[in-house]
Amino acid sequence: MIERYSRKEIKSIWEDYNRYSIWLEIELAAAEAMEKLKIIPKGVVKKVKSKAKINPKRILQIENKVKHDIIAFLTSITERAGKEARYLHKGMTSSDVLDTCFNLQLKQSGEILLKDINQLLQSIKKQALKHKFTLCIGRSHGIHAEPITFGLKMLTFYQEFLRNKKRLENSIKEISTCAISGAVGTFANIDPRVESYVAKKLKLNIEPISTQIIPRDRHAQFFSTLGIIASSIERFAVEIRHLQRTEVLEVEEFFAKKQKGSSAMPHKKNPILSENLTGLARLIRSSVMPALENVALWHERDISHSAVERNIGPDATIALDFALDRLSTVIKNLNIYPKNMKRNLDITNGIFFSQRVLLELTTAGFTREQSYKIVQKNAMQAWKENSSFYDKIISDNQITKKIPVNKIKKLFDFGYHTKKINIIFKRSLRN
Repeated sequence: MIERYSRKEIKSIWEDYNRYSIWLEIELAAAEAMEKLKIIPKGVVKKVKSKAKINPKRILQIENKVKHDIIAFLTSITERAGKEARYLHKGMTSSDVLDTCFNLQLKQSGEILLKDINQLLQSIKKQALKHKFTLCIGRSHGIHAEPITFGLKMLTFYQEFLRNKKRLENSIKEISTCAISGAVGTFANIDPRVESYVAKKLKLNIEPISTQIIPRDRHAQFFSTLGIIASSIERFAVEIRHLQRTEVLEVEEFFAKKQKGSSAMPHKKNPILSENLTGLARLIRSSVMPALENVALWHERDISHSAVERNIGPDATIALDFALDRLSTVIKNLNIYPKNMKRNLDITNGIFFSQRVLLELTTAGFTREQSYKIVQKNAMQAWKENSSFYDKIISDNQITKKIPVNKIKKLFDFGYHTKKINIIFKRSLRN
C-alpha cells in the first residue's frame, strides 16, 4: 500500500525486516523444541540466537542468485551464525515457515483492526446518544418516507460495526494456526511435538491437518470479512455524501480553516474524506475474489496463491486500518445541522403522516383499498400544489364524516414516530 494510505503500526507488520524476524523466531522455536526432544544438540539455539542478524539486503542478494526466499534467508543466517545454523529447518519445508508467518502477520493485523473498530464504535455511539431525539426524515429509494431521528440512523451503523467486530474476531481465530508438518504434511521428517511447541510459543493453534500448506479456506474467510467491513464503511460514507449535498445539507464533513475545496471554485466544500472511503472500500473488496480462488490449489500444494497473498495481505489490511481510522475521525468531527433536518422535514408539508391517516381510516371502517385511495389522492394534491397535507385531510368530507378533526390533529404528531426510540436504543446498546 502506498504511503498516503499507510499508518505506521500496521505497516511495520508487513515490512521485510519484521517478516524475516518472524521467520527466525519460527526456526528458533522449532530448534528449541528439537533440543528438548534431543533431536539436535543442546545449545544450538543459544549460539544461533547470539550470532544471527537479520540483513534484508543480503537476503535479497542471495535470493537473486538462488531464486528461493527461504533458502536465501537460511544462507544469510548461516553466514553470521556459523555451523550451528545447519540444525535450523531440520525436517521442515518452506511452507511451514511461510504459512505460519503469514498467519501470524494476519493475526497481528487483525488485532490492530479490532482496535480500530472499537475506536469507531465509540465515535458512532457518542453521536447516536447526542442525537437520540434529533428529528430527521427517513428515506427509502432516496425519497422522503417517514420521520426518524439522526441518533437512530447512527445506531444502525453502530450495530453493523458490532457485527463486523464479531466477524473479525471469528476470522482472527480462524486464521491463527501454525503448521510445522514437513513435506506434504505427513510429519515424516519432523516430530508433531515440534509443531505443538512452536504453536504454543507463537500463541497460535496447531493446524489439525495440513497438506504441506495451511488450507486456504481460512484465508478466504479472513479476507471476505475484510471485504464486508469495507462495504460497511462504504455504506456509511455514501450516507454522509448524500446528506452533505447542497440541497440536503443535514451533515457535513469538518472543513479546516485553511482547507481548499476546489482548485477552480473557491466556494466548494466537498465530502472528499467520504469519497476517499468509497474508493478504499473498492480496493479492499478487490482482495476477496483472489482469496477465494486461492482455496483451489493443486494436490498438496502449488504456489499460485503466493503472489496474490504477498499483495493482498499488506494492501487489504493496511488500507482497512487507514479507512477505519479515517471514518472514525469523520464521525467524531461531523458537522450536524438539526435546523436543516427540520427544514427538510417540512418541505413535503406533512405528507409523510399518510400512513397514520391510512391506518386510522381502516379502523374507522373503510377497507384498506378505499383508505389507500383516499389518502393517496390527498397526498398527491398536497405535493403537487405545495400545500398542507393536514389541511387537505380535514377538508375531505369522506374522512371527517368518520374521524373528528380533533382526532385527526393527533395523527400529525412527531412524537408518535419517536415513542419507541428508547426501546431500540436500550436493546441495541445492551451489548
